[in-house]
Amino acid sequence: MSSKEKPTLGGTRIKTRKRNIAAPLDPAAFSDAVVQIYLDNAGDLELVAKNIESSDLNFSRYGDTFFEVVFRGARTQPGTIKLDEGECHPYSIFDCEPKREVILPSVLYIQKILRRRPFLIKNLENVMQKFLQSLELFEENERKKLAIFTALAFSQKLSGLPPETVLQPLLKDNLVAKGLVLSFVTDFFREYLVDNSLDDLISILKRGKMEDNLQDFFPSAKRTPEAISEHFTKEGLLPLVEYNEKKLFEVKLKEMKAAITSQIAEEADVAEVIETVKQHVKEAKFPDIEVVRILWDVLMDAVQWSGKNQQQNANSALRQVKAWAELLNAFCTTGKLELELMYKVQIQCYEDAKLMKLFPEIIRSLYDQDVLAEDTILHWFRKGTNPKGRQTFVKSLEAFVKWLEEAEEEE
Repeated sequence: MSSKEKPTLGGTRIKTRKRNIAAPLDPAAFSDAVVQIYLDNAGDLELVAKNIESSDLNFSRYGDTFFEVVFRGARTQPGTIKLDEGECHPYSIFDCEPKREVILPSVLYIQKILRRRPFLIKNLENVMQKFLQSLELFEENERKKLAIFTALAFSQKLSGLPPETVLQPLLKDNLVAKGLVLSFVTDFFREYLVDNSLDDLISILKRGKMEDNLQDFFPSAKRTPEAISEHFTKEGLLPLVEYNEKKLFEVKLKEMKAAITSQIAEEADVAEVIETVKQHVKEAKFPDIEVVRILWDVLMDAVQWSGKNQQQNANSALRQVKAWAELLNAFCTTGKLELELMYKVQIQCYEDAKLMKLFPEIIRSLYDQDVLAEDTILHWFRKGTNPKGRQTFVKSLEAFVKWLEEAEEEE
């Protein structure tokens, strides 16, 4: 017999990974199960919440469907707000009365669900975005309910519901043009301000990147300051009227400041700058005091300051005052406005270390250029009310005031 080994068939056994075969989606069965919980408990949200918490329903897979059932009473057809076939319950948010006390329990109920299943917040965002983008498909009463719910959701700080992802979908051109967005946000503002301050509302609008654009909620034909004020006044939202007017004031003030800054940088003729200021004042109805403050800010901002050279700073400031004294003179037309200018110089010299020692020189220069009258300077020296650095500045101005008083006695 041969000692040779007999040939054998060989090879490598390849292990195949078992695939997880996902169960097919069945939102209809999930929706029917949630609806049945509502029906079994006659819409008692406390009992509904308890039964949902103890159920083994797959919320991670059907979160959107769950909130559709909460809002509409049943799931909706894909890509629309129309109800799909299947079971339906009459205890949804859209089935109740459009009153905050009726809708608030639904908000608290959702809050309770989100505490146990925080991942559902994304699904709530999805459904709210879907509904807000489809405002035109709802009845007026339903839009009002959605506005009240949204206001209460933010008021109750519903598990970190982000304003930017919820409110941005509102700014669709067709919805704005039809006035649907204005009607919605008016109801939203009114309900939110019942329990919250205007600052709280502005904070939400800021996070939603809307605080500077209230006019964007209005149809294009109604985006005038007068129309916006008239609308919110009529709706009893006076805090929003004041806020909008303040924002418009700030925008126009910024525009005037930019225009003057540009002209000064280009060394435009003083008469031309005066005309520019007068035009802005006429259009925006700026108070005289605000104009004086802005002019001083612009003039000082245009100075090329030296880091450490005090004498150079003094020369630059005094040169600027002399060059633009006619501009200041044109708007410091009363003793009250002159005093306001002194206060403005005082505050700036107090807050800016490099100007601290320049106060008496600046005041003297303003006097020499006939911007400040003797009576104004003496009044500030004897009865000035602004405490910022006052003691220091009064002392630094003593020699000049003494000279003024002696000159007054001689006359």
